[in-house]
Amino acid sequence: MAAESGPGRVILVGAGPGDPGLVGARAREAIAEADTILYDRLVGPGLLDGARPDAELVYVGKQGGGAAVPQERTEEMLLEHARAGRVVVRLKGGDPFVFGRGGEEALTLRAAGIPFEVVPGVTAGLAAPAYAGIPVTHRGLSTAVALVTGHTRRGTGGDDDAHEAEIDWAALAAFPGTLVFYMGVSALPVISERLIAAGRPASEPAAIVEAGTLPGQRTVVATLETIAEEARREQVRAPSVTVIGAVAALAGELGWRAPQPLAGRTVAVTRARAQASGLARRLAALGARAIEAPAIRVRPLAGPALDPAPYDLVCVTSANGVAGLFERLAAADPPRDARALAGARVAAIGPATVEALAARGVLADVVPERAVAESLAAALEGAAVRRALVVRGTQARDVLPEALAAGGAEVDTLDVYETVPEAAPPGVVEEALEADYITFTSSSTVRYFLDAAGGPERIGSRTRLVSIGPLTTEALRERGLEPHVEAATHDVEGIVAAVLDDAAGVPSEHS
Repeated sequence: MAAESGPGRVILVGAGPGDPGLVGARAREAIAEADTILYDRLVGPGLLDGARPDAELVYVGKQGGGAAVPQERTEEMLLEHARAGRVVVRLKGGDPFVFGRGGEEALTLRAAGIPFEVVPGVTAGLAAPAYAGIPVTHRGLSTAVALVTGHTRRGTGGDDDAHEAEIDWAALAAFPGTLVFYMGVSALPVISERLIAAGRPASEPAAIVEAGTLPGQRTVVATLETIAEEARREQVRAPSVTVIGAVAALAGELGWRAPQPLAGRTVAVTRARAQASGLARRLAALGARAIEAPAIRVRPLAGPALDPAPYDLVCVTSANGVAGLFERLAAADPPRDARALAGARVAAIGPATVEALAARGVLADVVPERAVAESLAAALEGAAVRRALVVRGTQARDVLPEALAAGGAEVDTLDVYETVPEAAPPGVVEEALEADYITFTSSSTVRYFLDAAGGPERIGSRTRLVSIGPLTTEALRERGLEPHVEAATHDVEGIVAAVLDDAAGVPSEHS
C-alpha cells in the first residue's frame, strides 16, 4: 500500500443516497487516489470499483440494526492510517455533515492536527423525495423544509433517550413547511403520535420513500395519522425517509420512475469484487436490490515475460486470463502488445473473454457456442495445430490441453492467476442468505460462499439459486444443492436473463 512521507490526510466523502450517478467528480477523484477507504453499508453499488487495486478497503458500517463498528473505533482508524502517511477516504452514504457524524470526525482530526477535506454528497432527505416525485418545497404549499433524525425510540437507554430529549415536538408541529425524517421506519408510530399530540393535523399528507434513488425504490402515501400502519402493512424497510407536509400528496401526480421488472427483489452476487459490480449494476437497473457478497478474489501470478512467437494457437479461458496474458507480454524488454499475437490464431472460451480481448485490440478467431472447455475443444477438433498455448487460472481443468494434445499438438499451459477466498464485510453473507436469489458464476464462488456461510444448510428454502452453467451446477450438486435455474448462455447477460425469466414465472428445466 502506498504511503506519503510525513503525516497523511483524510477526505470525508459523501457517497450520495445510493444511485452512483449522483456521485460527484471530486468524490470519484478522492476514491481513486486513496490508500485506505473506510466505508459504510449505504455506499452505492460499484462506487468502490474506482479504488486503486492496492487500496485497503475497510468496512465500518452497521448492518440493519445489528452490530456496528463503534464510532470511536472508526475515528481511531482514521487517525492511525493518516498518521502512517496515507491518504484516507471516509466514504459514507449521503452527505458527511447531514446525520453522517462527519462533524465529529472532523473535530477529532482537527484536534489531532490531521489535515482534512470535506466532499459534500447529495443527502437522501432531498434526493429520495425528488426521485419519488415529491418537491420538498413548492410554491403555495411549502416554503421551508426541516431535516430531522428519526431515531426517537425511548426506553433503550444511551443515545436513544438523548435523541428523544433533543427533539422539540411542539416546534416541529408548528413548523410552517415540510418535515423530512431520516432513519425512522421503526419509530414512525412515535413520530406521528408526538406530532399529532403537539398539534400537527392528523389528516396532513405523508409519504415514506424506501430505497430512495435506487431502482428498487417504492413510495407509500398516506396521512400523518395512518402512515405508520401503512408502512407496517407494506413491510417498508430501511433505508427510508418520511416526508410530512402538503407536498407529499404530489407523489402520485409527479412520480416519474417507471416500475421495473425486478422491483422488490433482492439478488446476491458472489463473484469477485472487480467483476461483481457489472452484474450488480445490470440487476439494479432492472429494479433489484443487489447485494455484493464477493466470495472470491482473483490474484494475478507473477511470472516471466511471454514470447508467443512459437505458438500457432493461443487459447484464453477467461477474461482474467486476458489480463494475465497481456501482463506477461508487457513484461518483455521491449514490452510486447497485441501485435505479438499476429502469427497465431486466438481462441476464446466465451463472450466475456471475447470482449476482454477486443478491448486489447484482438479479435478472437475461434469462439464456441457454449462457454465451457468441452465446447472449445470441440470447436478446435480437427484443426491443424502444431503448438498451442492455453492461458488459464491455477484451478482450471485439463480438458482443453488434453484434447489438443490428443489431436497431435504440443501444448503448453500458462497459469496467470489464482482464485482465493474473499472475506465479505461483516453481515453481508447473512444478508445474502436472506436474498430472493443468490447467483453463482463459477465453481469457486459456490465453494467459498458456502464455506463462508457455514455450509449449504444455511441456504433458506425461500432463496432461489442461479447457476451460470453446467460446471457451476455440478459444484452446487456436490454440496447437496440443486439450482432453481441455470443460465442458457454462460455469461452475465445469461444470469440476468435467468433471473428475469424466473421472476416472471417462466419455467426452466431446473424449475
